[in-house]
Amino acid sequence: MRKLVVWNLMTLDGYFEGTKPWDLDFHMLAWGDELERYATDLGREGDLLIFGRKTYEGMAAYWQTATETPDIAAYMNGIAKIAASRTMDKAEWNNTRVVSDIATEVKRLKAEPGKTIFVFGSAEVTDVLLKAGLIDEIRICLVPVVLGAGNPHFKPAGEQRPMKLIDSRPLKTGAVILRYEPLKTA
Repeated sequence: MRKLVVWNLMTLDGYFEGTKPWDLDFHMLAWGDELERYATDLGREGDLLIFGRKTYEGMAAYWQTATETPDIAAYMNGIAKIAASRTMDKAEWNNTRVVSDIATEVKRLKAEPGKTIFVFGSAEVTDVLLKAGLIDEIRICLVPVVLGAGNPHFKPAGEQRPMKLIDSRPLKTGAVILRYEPLKTA
């Protein structure tokens, strides 16, 4: 059975972006050789990326023309992708298909053979998949900054979602990569 892993960078106060869409300047506080190697290693681990519509649109616009990190750009442009959306009809980024019922599709995909499936960014998709009990692991690069306002990565749950720490890796930048496994609740 395939694993579903959520990956994102997040501030100390829980935001994955600032007050405006794609306000990600804080990422530079974590970025460096270690995080670039980690991102490259993620590419070897997975064979499918899932994005929500907003994240898909931003990622597609950026990675199709990115030149700063050619290895990561080649990975992002070549890997199979799903855009989870109830409003999109088709996706223009190569190797992407649109899925309206992401929980049902992920449940089906997890039963198939293959490598790890990653959700990049996509707070709303993460929320749907977490509530459905489909996420096997959450990996967060905790960036050493407090934004004070922004878009929270985890939406109000209405109930606690206990996690088990699997691993933590401090980076020279002061960021920490945290790996958590959601615990099953009764």
